[in-house]
Amino acid sequence: MLKVIGALVLAVGIYAEVERQKYKTLESAFLAPAIILILLGIIMFLVSALGVVASLRDNLCLLQTFMYILGICLLIELTGGVVALIFRNQTINFLNDNIRRGIENYYDDLDFKNIMDSVQKRFKCCGGEDYRDWTQNVYHNCAAPGPLACGVPYTCCVTNKTDIVNTMCGYKTIDKERLSIQHVIYVRGCTNAVLIWFLDNYSIMAGVLLGILLPQFLGVLLSLLYITRVEDIITEHKLSERLFEDAGERSAPEFAGAGCCMCYPG
Repeated sequence: MLKVIGALVLAVGIYAEVERQKYKTLESAFLAPAIILILLGIIMFLVSALGVVASLRDNLCLLQTFMYILGICLLIELTGGVVALIFRNQTINFLNDNIRRGIENYYDDLDFKNIMDSVQKRFKCCGGEDYRDWTQNVYHNCAAPGPLACGVPYTCCVTNKTDIVNTMCGYKTIDKERLSIQHVIYVRGCTNAVLIWFLDNYSIMAGVLLGILLPQFLGVLLSLLYITRVEDIITEHKLSERLFEDAGERSAPEFAGAGCCMCYPG
């Protein structure tokens, strides 16, 4: 199952990367979601293939390698989660800084633009820390020329009841106070909005985390049990060989001198 999932993730990542290359929007390749999917798919496919070969061949070395890789991945995930919770403020600041860097290249990075627009509309938020993060963009900065100056993208705007989208609904809002524009745009940042959504939907998040961590834990546990079973079989086999060799050595003098007839001595 893990091998199939890895192959599917790899296929989706390759398709997404092929489509991305048509636009060549992202300068840093390792920040592209398609690249992340490809790397994740390759890792999942290779690790699962290693486990399949190891179980088919009953190879202790491969089985142990498979178990250790799964265990290390599980520990890294758990450690990362614990560290993120302990250093929550630093984690939030790290996310906000990365969002601001993405906002700087908002119109040049189609991947980030699509993700940011989707998040802002889905979670009804604007920017990373708040709507003023859009001053980081050269087109939305208040000192910039043009109609976008001191404004925010239309995905930050409070949902319009009409079917016509007003792309200039965020015009001249950055330099205004929160209370005076909260009916025009979403003033809260997307980082806090997403965190609040996670807290409000903790049962869904618990299910997602369980779905990610439980298969890995079961993989480590079953690998350990299978390795123990294979070691027991090898030990039993070696013991049987030793007993057979000892029995053969003890019976050898009795048959000495019997010649080709192999008769028991009188």
